[in-house]
Amino acid sequence: MRSSLLKVLGALLICSGSAVAQTTITVDLNNTSANPTISKYIYSHFAEHLGRGIYDGFYVGDTSKIPNTNGVRNDVVAALRKMKIPSLRWPGGCFADTYHWRDGIGPKDKRPAIVNKWWGGVVEDNSFGTHDFLNMCELLGAEPYVSGNVGSGTVQELADWIQYTGSDNKNPMSDLRKANGRDKPWSVKFWGVGNEAWGCGGNMTPEYYANEFRKYATFMGSSEGKTKLFRVASGASDDDYNWTETLMRNIPHHLIEGVAVHHYAVIGWEKKGPATGFTEEQYFTTMQRALQMDTLVTRHARIMDKYDPKKQIALVVDEWGGWYDVEPGTNPGFLYQQNTMRDAMIAGTTLNIFNNHADRVRMANLAQCINVLQAVILTNKQKMILTPTYYVMEMYNVHQDATLLPTKVSETDYAFGKDKLPAVSASASKDKAGVVHISLTNIDPSKKQKITLKLNGQNFKSVSGRILTSAKTGDCNTFNAPDKIKAVAFNGAVLKGNTLEVTLPAISVAVLTLN
Repeated sequence: MRSSLLKVLGALLICSGSAVAQTTITVDLNNTSANPTISKYIYSHFAEHLGRGIYDGFYVGDTSKIPNTNGVRNDVVAALRKMKIPSLRWPGGCFADTYHWRDGIGPKDKRPAIVNKWWGGVVEDNSFGTHDFLNMCELLGAEPYVSGNVGSGTVQELADWIQYTGSDNKNPMSDLRKANGRDKPWSVKFWGVGNEAWGCGGNMTPEYYANEFRKYATFMGSSEGKTKLFRVASGASDDDYNWTETLMRNIPHHLIEGVAVHHYAVIGWEKKGPATGFTEEQYFTTMQRALQMDTLVTRHARIMDKYDPKKQIALVVDEWGGWYDVEPGTNPGFLYQQNTMRDAMIAGTTLNIFNNHADRVRMANLAQCINVLQAVILTNKQKMILTPTYYVMEMYNVHQDATLLPTKVSETDYAFGKDKLPAVSASASKDKAGVVHISLTNIDPSKKQKITLKLNGQNFKSVSGRILTSAKTGDCNTFNAPDKIKAVAFNGAVLKGNTLEVTLPAISVAVLTLN
């Protein structure tokens, strides 16, 4: 009897213990002057002419009853300013290589319509064009990142666009801009030279695209020397390392400032799985795809190091995020999907990866901002909700332009069947005021983590934090329950000298502040 009782008690102890895992994280605060800066542009976003991303998302028109400024929703502007959006990529995506910028300037009632051949075949009236986008960026306090048309455009067309937006001298393009109501230039810095040239941007070989880039970059020049342009080459899809190698080898480095790469956390392109109501197997696979980002960045960066050991050219991950089947009953070409705690896990782990590769990754653009793919905002007429991804991006903005602090995380696995993934990821930084921030994610859907943080090189007096968590990976905010998930104060950290004890719930993202 006693033996049986002891066995039962032992089993209970094992079961209860299995719900908690132990992790050790070391943060190195020594010799920080040599560490790279985490570029704020890692926290950039993407707004393509796709579905309800621009129209009905950002832009409702100046006659709308929804409060707006020149047609742009005021509530969207306020939310994105709070999130501290540093840069916004536009007009695509695949759409960029069919977009002709002159169609989107001048009186709105005289602008020609365009068929969006990539996304649903809808007819757009071009009421949202260059002035609308660049003026909106000023409202957002964000720098524009414009994707130029290489697939169906010309070198002259892109050179004229740069002059139209950036020239303060008297010339035909600046005269045209002034005639359209904008006296001073916007001085756009970031320019993409085409998009996905290996696919929808022209199905080019890397050798052919490298030559095209050389030609375009030569004639892009700068805005009469007042704004040094940051020219981004259309980069590889996922693990196409040959593409990166070819560009780095064949493009003279004085013509290029960034090389792009795209990677989505997608289960499979033919069968992506639902955005909600997914199984744990689907959750595990999505996280496995998301965590591949570390390998991809490492290997693309290694190739770049071979040709650019001083790391003068940036790796620009200008499309990333989760991609699922569209919501039932919506247009398949609009890519509208709900956003759950699974997406918060993608965001938390991916941003930690980018932070930890800040020596080479200096811009990244979440796809996409509103109503498309892994959106931070969803709208429905006058209603607007902030998604779990929004709160992660907003919490993490403390890392923008801060100094990276190296972290080392002990192995703690999230196991599913015979497969395993790292359960915990982390990144840390010190801002200009000397405040240290540590971001933590726990992707395990059932186990909380007991984390010991060893802070080597500095003692602290206080710790505070914020956390995003929920009971299930599929939990989300809806228009009927917009505040089900949001960031709240976190009290699960105890400071003892230069050691921090943290209890991190399952499926959670936390950001700690140390003074």
